[in-house]
Amino acid sequence: MKAAGRLRSFSWFAIAAFYFVFAQQISLRAANGLSSGDSFLLVQSIILLFLLLVGYAAMGYAGQSQREPLKTMGLARREGWKREFALGAALGWGGVVACVLPMALIGSLVIRFWTNGHQFFVFLMSLLTLAVAALAEEVAFRGYAFQRLIDAIGPTLATLGMSVLFAVMHLTNTNASAASTLVTILAGWMFSIAYLRTRALWLPWGLHFAWNASMGLLFGLPVSGLTVFNPVITTNALGPLWLTGGRYGPEGSAIAVFVLPVLTIILVKVTRDYAHRYAQPVIVPGGIPVDLDAVARRQHEAAMGIQSPSEPQLVQILPAFGSSNGTMTQIAETKADGEPAPEVPKEDSGIAS
Repeated sequence: MKAAGRLRSFSWFAIAAFYFVFAQQISLRAANGLSSGDSFLLVQSIILLFLLLVGYAAMGYAGQSQREPLKTMGLARREGWKREFALGAALGWGGVVACVLPMALIGSLVIRFWTNGHQFFVFLMSLLTLAVAALAEEVAFRGYAFQRLIDAIGPTLATLGMSVLFAVMHLTNTNASAASTLVTILAGWMFSIAYLRTRALWLPWGLHFAWNASMGLLFGLPVSGLTVFNPVITTNALGPLWLTGGRYGPEGSAIAVFVLPVLTIILVKVTRDYAHRYAQPVIVPGGIPVDLDAVARRQHEAAMGIQSPSEPQLVQILPAFGSSNGTMTQIAETKADGEPAPEVPKEDSGIAS
């Protein structure tokens, strides 16, 4: 892509980034007016997702003439999209287990259960909130804006840039630290690779959602410093800060720094088929276009059609006398072009006229 095209793509990326900040503020104010209590976070996430989908679809239609901007964004309901989501969920759950297991073996986990009916209602609301919020973040950081940044500076630098921005967004979370920022960068890198391997948001969405849901709802630990997603199970991790991540949760621990790169390598290995199918560069044809099917069809019709008979060849039979014993012979001469054959000179028979 030429410099002018790269600059144009970067301009659209900047517009998309500012729009994300704007959509966050609008969703927050709208949720304050529409809901409160247990449903507040869910309503805010739904409004934010709606604004992002509508806004980025409009940008794709206006800026890149996309006929189906939502599909281009990475939300194409292609064959196997549910399997991609399930694969991401399995990887996310496995990564959290790898972070929590050392806490149980080296330190200790103090677990409390809350089993009244209201807590199970909050559990359901939290599950929906985490699912919608994870999709909203993937649309924002691995969707339209990420694609424009790839067009501007290439996939490697774009992945690094979006991972850093993803970590910057989490700096305002409670008890954020340098370790949690590094872990968030690694997580953003992993989510971006999940998109690049499939060119869709289903895999990174499943990975992101299962990571957060397993951390908060299943193990009762803080999710990026937030403890609002522990309605039924609440866990207090005891041990050194490098092991537990403190009040920020496992995402602020040194264990996660080692787990995420390993999980990313596993992600690359298990998505080979997806990368071969979806992430190959588009082959642009060159030369003179030839419709091979049409050529073969014409040859077949010519071979199977009615053939007109060829012109008959002219055959001339010339009488001639043979040798002196009186045997009669005939000489047949044919010309391929249908012209009369030349006269054959008669032999001298020795008979006077």
